[in-house]
Order: sequence, then structure tokens, then C-alpha cells
Amino acid sequence: MSRIGLQPITIPSGVDVNINEGVVAVKGPKGELSQRVHPEMVFSRDNGTLSVARPNDERMFRQLHGLTRTLVNNMVIGVTNGYRKDLEIQGVGYRSALEGKTLVLNVGFSHQVRIEPPAGIEFVVDTPTRLAVTGIDKQLVGEVAAKIRSVRPPEPYKGKGIRYAGEQIRRKAGKAGKVGK
Repeated sequence: MSRIGLQPITIPSGVDVNINEGVVAVKGPKGELSQRVHPEMVFSRDNGTLSVARPNDERMFRQLHGLTRTLVNNMVIGVTNGYRKDLEIQGVGYRSALEGKTLVLNVGFSHQVRIEPPAGIEFVVDTPTRLAVTGIDKQLVGEVAAKIRSVRPPEPYKGKGIRYAGEQIRRKAGKAGKVGK
């Protein structure tokens, strides 16, 4: 049995969930999201909760059970609280700035790297070395944060680069050098 799939989804007040022919649409105070799900998955409402059930115990439906529940739950959380992914920049002279909605990164290249936010995503620059990606779609927030990190991933010798907040980088020792001369 899917332990995650069996958990009910709590629907807060102010959030409207519509299920129509394999499409789940969630509307809340921060925006609106929709997701295609398998049309045979069974949804049932009950006093502010939503439950997901599978039609039978075939392997495919067992796999989709927890996934469907998690996707719908992520949409409910997104339209109520939103998602935020924090990033840190480390390195001498490395910094970030906002020009309008565009994120401008100075990370050791001969040019500035400009990143335009896709629809539904905002960049927040707390300090020149700390920034965040915010939005209501968890998947899109993570994807944009990974794209920013891939501009200059942290290197293992000095640790310079863009990393997720709290990410531990495995450091390597440098050259042994000349010893005893």
C-alpha cells in the first residue's frame, strides 16, 4: 500500500479544487495551477479534505497513487503559501543584482549573465551574495533554481560558485606541493 497516497490532502479555506476528466485545477489566493493526472484515479472530497484512491492494484496504478496525491498536494501548498528556493554565491567579486525583473549575475566570466524569469517566477535578491527564486509551482521554482546554479556550479577546491542555501560541498585537497626543500 502507498503510505503517501493514503494520506488525505487538507484543503484550506479560500482554495478551490476542481477535478474534471483527468485535469485537476487548484485556485487560491496566490494564483491558479492545473495538472493532468491519470483519468482513472479516483478523487473523493470530505469536510475540507481530498483523498486519492486507485481503481485497482495493478502495478501502474500503485505507482501513480502516491505521485498523484503529491502533485495535487504541492499545488494546494503552492497557491496558499508559495515556494522559495534560496541560493548563495561564494567567490571574490561574485554578486547578483536585479534590473527590473531580470537577474544579473557577475560570477567570474568576461560578461554578465542575465536570466529572465519565466511566467509565475520572481527573483528576490536579499544581499549581493544571497538570492531566492519564488513562485507557486514547486517544479518550476526548482527548475529555475537549478538553471541559476548551473551557470557557475561550486567547484571542489575553493568552493567558489553558486550553491543552494545550506548545501555542503565536498572539498578536495589541492596539490601536495614541494615538501622539505
